[in-house]
Amino acid sequence: MILIVKHIDIEGPGTLGGFLDSKNVPYRILDLGAGDSLPQDLSRLRAVVILGGPMNVDEEDKYSFLRPENEFIQEILRRQIPFLGICLGSQLLAKAAGAKVIKSPVKEIGWYHIRLTSEGKKDILFKDFQEDGQIYHWHGDMFQIPDNAALLATADGCPHQALKVGGNAYGLQFHVEVTDKNIKEWCDEYCQNDLPGRPEHAQAMVDAYRHNQKSFLEQANRLYSNFLEIVNDRWKNV
Repeated sequence: MILIVKHIDIEGPGTLGGFLDSKNVPYRILDLGAGDSLPQDLSRLRAVVILGGPMNVDEEDKYSFLRPENEFIQEILRRQIPFLGICLGSQLLAKAAGAKVIKSPVKEIGWYHIRLTSEGKKDILFKDFQEDGQIYHWHGDMFQIPDNAALLATADGCPHQALKVGGNAYGLQFHVEVTDKNIKEWCDEYCQNDLPGRPEHAQAMVDAYRHNQKSFLEQANRLYSNFLEIVNDRWKNV
């Protein structure tokens, strides 16, 4: 089973859920913001995906689930359970591995290009990834790279876009799971703080999604397929 962890109701698995359903891959969704608890028994977990949220990784006094979540990720790393962190999830991975999370040089909200590093071009997660396509972003923070990690993707505004910790734990600063419905919901929830007075930007992001939906979903499904390959390889001899 793949465990998917949410932090807020409007940031769910989106395209990832649709992909797993299409492949008949069993998964379970936990919503920490709604009071769900992380599992104590990890023996049945084939992989863990941790999604985004508006909090930052150091707001442990405000969000009581962040401290046990950090310990949970550290245990996932110790057991070498395949891991994929998206946006906040990538920052939580970096923190659990001993790195800082800082303000991004550029607050990225919208569609941006990323570039694979030499390590990223060799990594199975980015096999057949098309660097000319745009990926969706909504973040103001950026992870630093832990000592035992590799930077897999970069960009001009936010130089740390994807990382790998150990053999099979990955973090993506960008959102491959997003749908047009998600973008609309996030704009309704977050734009007052993140995009004050810019309703035209919110609509432009939704329009761009619908225009680029086919190529975007192909990119997302490519990454998901590659991650499933990593998951299957981890457990094939166990």
